[in-house]
Amino acid sequence: MAFDYKKEYKEFYMPPKKPTIVEVPEMNFLAVRGCGNPNEEGGAYQAAVGLLYAVAYTIKMSYKGEHKIDGFFEYVVPPLEGFWWQKDVRGVDYSNKDSFQWISVIRLPDFVSREDFDWAVRTAEAKKKLNLASVEFFTYKEGLAVQCMHIGPYDDEPETVAAMEAFAESEGYETDIRDERYHHEIYLSDPRKCNPAKMKTVVRHPIKKKAVR
Repeated sequence: MAFDYKKEYKEFYMPPKKPTIVEVPEMNFLAVRGCGNPNEEGGAYQAAVGLLYAVAYTIKMSYKGEHKIDGFFEYVVPPLEGFWWQKDVRGVDYSNKDSFQWISVIRLPDFVSREDFDWAVRTAEAKKKLNLASVEFFTYKEGLAVQCMHIGPYDDEPETVAAMEAFAESEGYETDIRDERYHHEIYLSDPRKCNPAKMKTVVRHPIKKKAVR
């Protein structure tokens, strides 16, 4: 049976609907950076997602071709994730989606090296006739964070975020969104197929210990 990151690392992908605190280790990702409204039909965000999956599935299916990756095992492609921020905004202003800056990512298995990544980009470009120059090998250590499973539309996330912040404060922490520490979402539902009221999204915010006054 293929290795499924969602099932094997439930603490990161399947948190409860009540906030919890987690230490997130360093991970490698496929990444594309951009800005603008993610809901724009045919926009930069939707294009970025297509590029990520082109490379992700090239790596996943590599065992069927001539390029052999050391340590490879069959796996389910991890879910799409996104790091989000807006200039001069603490947290997220959901009413102004055009100002979003984002890094759209898909986790890479640890056995994927930069050389394997380069091979996958070249191969996907040739087979799918795509320009994949914007796809990066991105290493990120998120560290200490508060997270929660959000059920419902993305625009209803502020209520979940408020609960996360209140919980973190009760545990002696405060939100630490700043340069290199982002509002983070992990998408467990396909919005094209799922009832918005039932969509599952992991929402995660970086935190730090509150300063002693």
